[in-house]
Amino acid sequence: MSLKLSRRQAIIAGLAAPAVLSIPAAATAGGHSSAPAMPLARGFTLGDMTVTTLLDGARSGIENPQGTFGMNVSAEDFSSASAAAFIPDDSFTTYFTPTMVEMGDDVILFDTGLGGGGLIKALTAAGKAQADVTIVVLTHMHPDHILGLMTDGAATFPNARYVTGSTEYNFWSAMDAGNRVGDMVASHVTPMVEKMTFLEDGGSVLSGITAMGAFGHTPGHMTYMLESNGQQLLLAADLANHYVWSLANPDWEVRFDADKAAAAASRRRVLGMLAADRVPMVGYHMPFPALGFVEAKDSGFHYVPASYQFMS
Repeated sequence: MSLKLSRRQAIIAGLAAPAVLSIPAAATAGGHSSAPAMPLARGFTLGDMTVTTLLDGARSGIENPQGTFGMNVSAEDFSSASAAAFIPDDSFTTYFTPTMVEMGDDVILFDTGLGGGGLIKALTAAGKAQADVTIVVLTHMHPDHILGLMTDGAATFPNARYVTGSTEYNFWSAMDAGNRVGDMVASHVTPMVEKMTFLEDGGSVLSGITAMGAFGHTPGHMTYMLESNGQQLLLAADLANHYVWSLANPDWEVRFDADKAAAAASRRRVLGMLAADRVPMVGYHMPFPALGFVEAKDSGFHYVPASYQFMS
């Protein structure tokens, strides 16, 4: 693997601090206690692409994690898995990480975050303005992925065209008024429809960026495979939303998965592919910078955060 940081990317990644901006997670904590400040962006190269993960925010001190993860296992098994991973079983921290891909003349943004301004700060730290974004891709339409599409009733990214899965949009846009997600899709996604391209599983955003269905979390949830000069990286979106309680234990039920059996099957299939082919991934809710690897372990998997693999 040949993934090299330029000087500008090294600064973004925090390797040349103090030039790096950092964000206290309290800025988007939504009432939860704040997590420590951390860098806003981490950039690296993938063949001819430049990939940058962008910290929109983080939430810490979220109580009762088993109310979200591991709903179909005993409290004893949940506590045992937590202890083995050196994490508490009574609270957790989650992260919100859109990804920017620079490819030729295009600046492609995958997901738009919570809409509280954190993503714009991260883009600024990465040397980009809102007007620079040429394509916005929505992996699915949960609020923490679409609320950044609009700012004060106008498009946040005025020069962009939009791409998303047809199954996902058709499902949420058909909701009756009063459905929380459906209403947010109506207010934030539907205004963009005239500039939107709809993909099926296997469709291409651009050459080298391919939609891969991973349904279950939502009816049309997509991951995206990046490929350049023989190198690959999967943008896994919400395939697995915690590195222990979801990725390591793919059969554990997650409250936010619409079809829990389908979501578990998607996790097993995609994580198995990543482990077998040694393909790195970016997970939207993984600990920032959300970049790592997957290995098979026992009856599940193990998440290996990236360290210096992407620096040389």
